[in-house]
Amino acid sequence: MSEFTKRVLMTIVGVTVGGFSVGMFSFSAFGTDPFQVLAHGIWYQTNLDFGTLYMIVNLIMLVAVFFVDKRKIGIGTAINIFLLGYVVSFSTKLFTTWIPDPEIWVRIVFLTIGLLILSLSAALYFTGDLGVSTYDAVAIILSEKTPIKFQYLRISSDILCTVIGFLLGATVGVGTLVTAFFMGPMIAFFKHKIAMPIRYGQARTRELIAEEQEKKRRAKA
Repeated sequence: MSEFTKRVLMTIVGVTVGGFSVGMFSFSAFGTDPFQVLAHGIWYQTNLDFGTLYMIVNLIMLVAVFFVDKRKIGIGTAINIFLLGYVVSFSTKLFTTWIPDPEIWVRIVFLTIGLLILSLSAALYFTGDLGVSTYDAVAIILSEKTPIKFQYLRISSDILCTVIGFLLGATVGVGTLVTAFFMGPMIAFFKHKIAMPIRYGQARTRELIAEEQEKKRRAKA
């Protein structure tokens, strides 16, 4: 399998599986992810349709990402914009039809598994490096341009979105807080343990991680 084919597959699988995991997250009814909280908060302050508002927010962020680091825009970005929403909608309806009135323990299981799969899928399509969603690009770009690790930047951006969205009137649930504090570290874990070895192999992965750590160390010095 060629390097490019492997990257395309990692991107498609990552985004598609990620859509199903967001559907699991939605089905658990424990709150939306931090970026959705921000989007809903802004939506409550406007008279726009949510779909229109969400598209506008993403387009504004897309323009910003293009000027800061356009390498982060690619196939993965397009798949996120045009496919992810349909996968989330389909999976949510599927789970709701399958279990129309879930007990609390079922919702907790779906939340937990959904978060794990969402983190793994994000690690896969990040490592495929063929473009990411506009929100995901923020922490990735900052981690590449500063000595701060990705997981800490992701936690910070998630918390910031949660706080702003809440202040604007959006609802914050347990799932939102769990995502804000744990998704960043989990993405970093799956990236190093699974996604990078799939793309580069174990030996090259160890070299790349060592180079990344050395780069961060020099930036702090």
